[in-house]
Amino acid sequence: MTEFKLWLEFEVVEPGNWDIENEFCNIQVELPDGRKYGINVWTFNFLKTANSLNKLEGDNLNGLYITPPDLFVKELTRDCIGKVIEDLLKKGDLEHVLNPSVTSNNN
Repeated sequence: MTEFKLWLEFEVVEPGNWDIENEFCNIQVELPDGRKYGINVWTFNFLKTANSLNKLEGDNLNGLYITPPDLFVKELTRDCIGKVIEDLLKKGDLEHVLNPSVTSNNN
């Protein structure tokens, strides 16, 4: 098992008031070696919602495109996101297995 600390926005900002299947959030992953990753996470359902909002608000050429998040997941829960991050870390460094916007920030 890969060790990491996981900070989840939905556990801190209005906990219990999130649609776990149709929402987006920010997370932070901290590895034992000091690397930290800030990751924008969307649920699969939120992709459709984001496109509808773009059309309604006239953004991104009225929904012609969406700038994607760093990661899509089934639901915004600690269990789901923890399993996903663990699996991704088995595949390699997050900056290599996710969207190129994800970079490590060593402090």
